[in-house]
Amino acid sequence: MRRWAALLCVMLLLAGCAAPQAQAQPGAERTFFAMDTVMTLRLYEGGDEALLADAEARVRELEGLLSVTGRGSEIHSLNRDGAAELSSETGSLLRGALALCARTEGALDISTYPVLRTWGFTTGEYAVPDGEALAKLLPLVDYTRVALDGNAASLPVGMEIDLGSVAKGYTGAALAALLREGGVTSALLDLGGNIQAVGAKPDGSPWRVGIRNPAGEGNIGVVEVDNQAVITSGGYERYFEEGGVRYWHILDPKTGAPAHSGLASVTVVGDDGLMCDGLSTALFVMGREKAVEHWRRHRDFEAVLVAEDGSVTITPGLEGRFTLTEQGRTLTVAE
Repeated sequence: MRRWAALLCVMLLLAGCAAPQAQAQPGAERTFFAMDTVMTLRLYEGGDEALLADAEARVRELEGLLSVTGRGSEIHSLNRDGAAELSSETGSLLRGALALCARTEGALDISTYPVLRTWGFTTGEYAVPDGEALAKLLPLVDYTRVALDGNAASLPVGMEIDLGSVAKGYTGAALAALLREGGVTSALLDLGGNIQAVGAKPDGSPWRVGIRNPAGEGNIGVVEVDNQAVITSGGYERYFEEGGVRYWHILDPKTGAPAHSGLASVTVVGDDGLMCDGLSTALFVMGREKAVEHWRRHRDFEAVLVAEDGSVTITPGLEGRFTLTEQGRTLTVAE
């Protein structure tokens, strides 16, 4: 599940890039539960506990705006009423999410929420929906029908949206900006598996983030970053099994069923947390070939694509920054 992947990432971040006697120790640290996950913020140089308190308050503020289930949130109100005047921040985030939906040609679609709920991924009451139920819901999955005029948003009758696929990436970027303004030059933010690095390690070397083995325990490799987000999506994060079949929460918007693209996990590395969060889901839906083609077309992110057969593909910007740590895997650099 995502929170255990997050814990693995943190352990590698802290221990993976220095001899034991030289390990950096956080000067201030804060752990709390928000956005349905455990978050840990660690400051290594600059800032203090008061700044961490401000950071947690910022997370609570964003959760209050964006939660799809929290009564009184702007997204909850929009889904309930079909129309809402959003704050400038929520409007901006929705605009960015819709742009990503368009960029990925619907591989990311923020209007899949009713389908996700039918599978039980939002309630924990898991069940495989019948074809008739999906057939009724699929016409409502169409991000192009979300209307946004300034900050005034409206939805067709029955449609509901969820910004969860980009919210934590956006939150990581917002916290990084807040911490930098507070004088922080070295920090690690773990937002439930979404890793956001502020600066590099105190000694100037990059942070090392572990990429989990999607088929078992441990990790398959390590990626080095500074001042970037590292966000992973995979079928192992949230799933249930029925009749010997595993069903995961990453849905193909075209079918309303779990995406089977030949990929087991996708990690996206980049400067824009919102983009990384959305693309990690979209590339998983696309599959390896289309994901690589998307990178060729845009070249504003890097990725680690782990296939169901165990092979690993990285984009060229990760050469020298990604190390395969699990033996027996094939590593290919996309061209």
